Amino acid sequence: MTPDILCIGSVLWDIIGRSSIAMRLGSDVPGRITRLPGGVAMNIAMTLSRFGLTPALLSAVGQDEEGHELIAACQRMGMVTDHLYRSEDLPTDRYMAIEGANGLIAAIADAHSLEAAGDKILRPLADGRLGSEAKPWSGMVALDGNLTVALLSEIAHSPLFARADLRVAPASPGKAERLLPLLNHPTATFYVNLEEAGLIGHARYETAADAAEGLLAHGASHVLVTNGGKTCAEGRRGAGVITAAPPPVMVTRITGAGDTLMAAHIVAERQGCAREVALATALQAAAIYVSGEQPS
Repeated sequence: MTPDILCIGSVLWDIIGRSSIAMRLGSDVPGRITRLPGGVAMNIAMTLSRFGLTPALLSAVGQDEEGHELIAACQRMGMVTDHLYRSEDLPTDRYMAIEGANGLIAAIADAHSLEAAGDKILRPLADGRLGSEAKPWSGMVALDGNLTVALLSEIAHSPLFARADLRVAPASPGKAERLLPLLNHPTATFYVNLEEAGLIGHARYETAADAAEGLLAHGASHVLVTNGGKTCAEGRRGAGVITAAPPPVMVTRITGAGDTLMAAHIVAERQGCAREVALATALQAAAIYVSGEQPS
């Protein structure tokens, strides 16, 4: 099966603890703990699947019981898992987060197996299964910042990605600067929040529009900057910056919201929507997700 888009990065189990009570350091409160397929690449792929696209996953998943369960879950959602790197020595990665009524309290991403696998996850792009140097993949690629700086630098200059439409997202503010090698890539679109934009641009931006302008000035070709419930911005080199406010909703969850927005924007652009429509569609999808109306 030929996929519609490649999702490269973290594919793991999300272990999320949520409480309706505001929390602080040391809080011990009642709530719910769930385990769901997650990771940036996986979250994007799940939203793409809901929109009717067929994503292929390029990542590292262990051959442990958790890995077998995760692969089965991916396949049930219509994702192509044939190209995943399955290691006997590396365990399946995990992410753990605590969310309260006042937002994300803390999170730990254990993506060490993905980092250890390195460029092994890209083999299908070189050996003819999905492409080669002579005939590189020419479709969309969603790429996340859980990859190492070395691998992201390799991707930035690799002929395997010379024709790809790259859609790039940090896994978290702590990993935003890993994406710097891709900033000047001519086909890369960056999806970042205001904090991540500041880390990449080495500046303090007051608004999403300021951040979009700043990243374009630093060499980015296309950016979408979010700022929580405040006005967001999308910018293109040579076409300026547009803004839109997300719909006001009651926030019931945070983890995965940015990935949902990115996926919805990708789908809208793939359908040929105008910039303003694509941005509004993405913000609406993210609002539905954080409100809890869209199932995980």
